[in-house]
Amino acid sequence: MLTQTTTRVLEPSDLDAALAILDREPVANAFVSARVQIAGLDPWRLGGEMWGWYEDGMLRSLCYAGANLVPISATSAAVRGFADRARRSGRRCSSIVGPAGPTAQLWRLLEPSWGPAREVRARQPLMVADRMPEGIEPDPYVRRVRKNEMETIMPACVAMFTEEVGVSPLAGDGGLLYQARVAELVGSGRAFARIEDGKVVFKAEIGAATPQVCQIQGVWVAPEYRGRGLSVSGMAAVLRYALADIAPVASLYVNDFNKPARASYLRVGFEEVGEFMSVLF
Repeated sequence: MLTQTTTRVLEPSDLDAALAILDREPVANAFVSARVQIAGLDPWRLGGEMWGWYEDGMLRSLCYAGANLVPISATSAAVRGFADRARRSGRRCSSIVGPAGPTAQLWRLLEPSWGPAREVRARQPLMVADRMPEGIEPDPYVRRVRKNEMETIMPACVAMFTEEVGVSPLAGDGGLLYQARVAELVGSGRAFARIEDGKVVFKAEIGAATPQVCQIQGVWVAPEYRGRGLSVSGMAAVLRYALADIAPVASLYVNDFNKPARASYLRVGFEEVGEFMSVLF
């Protein structure tokens, strides 16, 4: 039996204990919960390790260490333990992301050895909606992207990613991993778009999904169509699909400096329930 405090890589036999912690905050933990529910805790299938923080033999906090480093229900002591392990193993992730408090502490501890970051987004409101808005008509032209429309949707996905993250998803492996992820979302019916004359005018995806909550991501309006209210009616359409087909609650997080997007989400009925932070490398 483990005593005092320690961190270790969780094993498949720890799945129930890990899920119990993830279920404490289903909205904040949606991304990691969705992966664990599909892949379990085997690092190969999960795409990273799940670190556990133990106090007096009890699992108290988690940290997902894959392409992202994500603290989960992390106490201050747990964050220090996760930072020690992350320093020893070296940076393998492209970002640190999670609830603002633990993520900020984790970055303070890691910045001397991992810094500088390419960008720090310290305030990203976490928002949820569990019903359709009154007085907003969902865009009737927003629909699921078909499997034979990959060549149509990909340029819009690349443009959104580059605009949002600041680097192209085609860098490195030529975009193979990113294209596979987009194809996965299209194939599972979780990519939505308004397409006119073979061009994407509005798009969004439902990235993570659990029985409790789904997370909308990749919201994008073609630059020449901005300012026409398409994001409001488009998001209403995506929200309708999400609540009807996927989960009883839809969530998203947005950069605090993106005032047009925040205004659109508020009009569609999303409410702020917390705050995320992202550190991009």
